[in-house]
Amino acid sequence: MFVSVVLDPGGVDSANSLALILTHYGFRKIQRACWESSSVGVFQLAQLKREIDRVTNYYDTVRLYQYPVKGMFAITEMHRKKWRRCLFRSEEAAQ
Repeated sequence: MFVSVVLDPGGVDSANSLALILTHYGFRKIQRACWESSSVGVFQLAQLKREIDRVTNYYDTVRLYQYPVKGMFAITEMHRKKWRRCLFRSEEAAQ
C-alpha cells in the first residue's frame, strides 16, 4: 500500500523521534514535513501508528494518506492524541 505521512510536530524532540521512526520503517523524506513509502503492509502500518503514538504528545499532529484501503483512499489523522480515519471512494465505484 502507498502511504504518505505529513508531520506537524509540536517540538524538536517529537520531530526528531518521528523522523527516526519513519526512516526505520523505510519511508523517504520527500519534502520538509512529508514522507512517503509505497511498500507498507497493513500489519506494518499498525505498528507504525503505535510507534508514532508512543513518541508524540498532545501538541503533535500527524496525517497519513493511504491507498488502497478496502479499495478506497483513506486519510488518517492523529490530532490531540486521538486517531481518526476518513475513507473516500471514487464516483465510479459508488455507481
